[in-house]
Amino acid sequence: MPTLHFKGKTFVQHHHLAVKYHQLKARPDLSITDRHSLHDNLIVRGDNLLALKALLPTLAGQVKCIYIDPPYNTGNEGWVYNDNVNSPMIKSWLGQVVDKEDLTRHDKWLCMMMPRLKLLHEMLREDGAIFISIDDNEQHNLRCLMDEVFGEQNFVTNIIWQKNYAPKSSAKFFSEDHDFIICYAKNIDEWVPNLLARTEEQDKIYKNLDNDPRGRWRPNNLAARNYYSKGTYSIKCPGGRIIDGPPKGSYWRLSEEKFWQLDKDGRIWWGENGNNIPAPKIFLTEVMQGRVPQTLWHYKDVGHTQDAKKELLSILDFDNSEDVFITPKPSSLIKRILEIATDEDSIILDSYAGSGTTAQAVLDLNNEDGGNRRFVLVECEDYAETLTRERVKRVIEGIPTAKNEKLKEGLGGSFSYFELGEEVDEGRLLTKTSMPSYEELARHLFFTAEGEQLDPAGVVKEKHYVGESSRRSVWLWYEPDVEVLRRTGFTMADALALPKPPAGKRHLVFAPMKFMDDESLQEIKIDFLQLPYEIYRIGE
Repeated sequence: MPTLHFKGKTFVQHHHLAVKYHQLKARPDLSITDRHSLHDNLIVRGDNLLALKALLPTLAGQVKCIYIDPPYNTGNEGWVYNDNVNSPMIKSWLGQVVDKEDLTRHDKWLCMMMPRLKLLHEMLREDGAIFISIDDNEQHNLRCLMDEVFGEQNFVTNIIWQKNYAPKSSAKFFSEDHDFIICYAKNIDEWVPNLLARTEEQDKIYKNLDNDPRGRWRPNNLAARNYYSKGTYSIKCPGGRIIDGPPKGSYWRLSEEKFWQLDKDGRIWWGENGNNIPAPKIFLTEVMQGRVPQTLWHYKDVGHTQDAKKELLSILDFDNSEDVFITPKPSSLIKRILEIATDEDSIILDSYAGSGTTAQAVLDLNNEDGGNRRFVLVECEDYAETLTRERVKRVIEGIPTAKNEKLKEGLGGSFSYFELGEEVDEGRLLTKTSMPSYEELARHLFFTAEGEQLDPAGVVKEKHYVGESSRRSVWLWYEPDVEVLRRTGFTMADALALPKPPAGKRHLVFAPMKFMDDESLQEIKIDFLQLPYEIYRIGE
């Protein structure tokens, strides 16, 4: 497979592995929920690379649909490369605005995208898919990068979205009418897109001219161009007309025997006078109840950029038009993606949340079909609270001035708001002034050691029980108190008090120290990892 080479690639190929885990700090004051949880709808404020790593223990292999709208790298967006990659060359990029004069802007964009795409790949379910909005500035580079990260065999399609409804007279060469939405599956053999609902326009061609009790139908052409050896017979119409055979260069698509069987069943339309060229009936009740998604999305169906800005203005108040988020997408566009790529209990992730359009689309679709989809938004900019969160809050609770009746009443729902906290530094855990909670550390240790998601409902702190992985029962002796930890050890009494591990499994115990020898632990099927220094060691 051809690969894309760019400056800095060797330093970022595995950077996602070196990114440290960070705590996610709950902000109940900014949440709209009675139960603050990482398993609720989420808005996370913080750098999206660090936030994705922090969410990995919770979301790895759980997300059905990812939609992202990264910087298009037009040279006018003012984005800044800020990843802490261990390379003098890349460190020289930090804090510099990427503009049109930057000769390395494509390299920087690819260095920014690669580790994020690798973490997003880990988030997806095997039957999940990712959709990425982009334009011609980076579309070609993104395709090559996605082939490398997701596998070229998992490319699904490149959707064309008609984003403008009128040409721009100021265009130098061509007025650009479209953006792209690139789609890749996690596993092309597992991903199946949903059918879209049939439109009124599709259904209105079905009539019932003869009051057939089977309902509305449309006539089909009996003739076809494909050669058919049994398709050259003559037909006598009920009105007396003789049709010698199919039109020149074509064949009847049915054998004579099959044709008269259908006629006997009332499935042939001869016209009102009984002398028309016969037409087999296609009943509305018997056609596919949905339509296959197409790759050309017209603005009349999914909205355009001006719709997106008007929608945002109808929800939020801005002092002047320049304050309006510059590149919002219409919620109808994201809703179309969700209709194709999610079921009613899916998790949807957007790590470039912007104005929060994805959350509105999720809530709108849930309101429409009674689904229980969950959104996870990540936004690093200062407007995460004042714009992203505020928009989601208003569409949940209702907007009295909205013209849209659903928005006026509110779409319902909830969300938990988190901020990116301090780095979880395993090597300094016992001296940290801000230590993770039992549940946070348990989640982190479980995922790091077992590579699986922890079910928080099963954690029993009082009994030191964390949960079951596919191969071990996991236990943790820990309190977020340095003095307590200095006195905490795993003893023989603790070991004997553990229940017998399930068949074929062992125990995995985390504690600051142990008062047992390794041979005794092995005899009773216990793997011991000392906090904080050995949590990355995977037991054999």
